[in-house]
Amino acid sequence: MKIIFLLASPAFAQEPSNKGGLWICPGAETSLYSIYNPFFGGSLSLGYGKGASIGVKAAFLTDTHNMTTLEINFLLRWYFLGRDSFQGPFAQFIGGPVFLFPNNSNIDIPAEYGSLSAGVNLGWRFLIGRHLFLEPNVRVGYPYIAGAGLSAGFYF
Repeated sequence: MKIIFLLASPAFAQEPSNKGGLWICPGAETSLYSIYNPFFGGSLSLGYGKGASIGVKAAFLTDTHNMTTLEINFLLRWYFLGRDSFQGPFAQFIGGPVFLFPNNSNIDIPAEYGSLSAGVNLGWRFLIGRHLFLEPNVRVGYPYIAGAGLSAGFYF
């Protein structure tokens, strides 16, 4: 008597990609901390996750009247295209401390002035090739009124 064991493994033409879990992106930012003087500067974000991501973002901004800000935010991002997505439209909630340094004073921690920051970003991640992406976004929140940014990054 012969016994035949069949081992079967499911095979799919489109298996989920393991890419997109960890990402890093530097960017250019502008924010309105007042209606008169826009702030300009740069940012660096680091996040992890597909469908929803968690991470940190730091931004250093200055205006034409020698006021400087340093934002350190925690972020929670949700992609509209589903739980395995790491591209397309997203909403991002950010919050954390913002430090204000007036009149080109030394950038010391603790800062002379500071506040808690909270806001919402709306953006879109465009994939470029296998590991690169481009992200334009807009944001509203407190203590800034509104802002916009453009980031280019790398995902693993």
